[in-house]
Amino acid sequence: MFSRVAVAGRSMEPALRDGDWILVTTLGGPPRVGEIVLAKDPRQPERLVLKRVAAVENGAFVLLGDRPEESTDSRVFGPVPHEDILGRAVLRYGPFGRIGTLGPRR
Repeated sequence: MFSRVAVAGRSMEPALRDGDWILVTTLGGPPRVGEIVLAKDPRQPERLVLKRVAAVENGAFVLLGDRPEESTDSRVFGPVPHEDILGRAVLRYGPFGRIGTLGPRR
């Protein structure tokens, strides 16, 4: 139901920073536009990516980083099928000074 994930890289700054620790949940149905999700990279399924849902097209998700110049995302690998979305990021629990919930960006 919950997985712990360490953030590596700068593609989701300022929402997520390199070194942040987050909880990802599979609860609550499919992700919505604006939410941050953990997904398999379609090019290398053993590699996982944290990206924001920008759109849903024909049951697949367009995932983009918040920092385009630092992000490898759907602009490179295309939409991600629903079965490759592993969950949504719900809480940053570390480092201590950055603890907080991770809701959709409006």
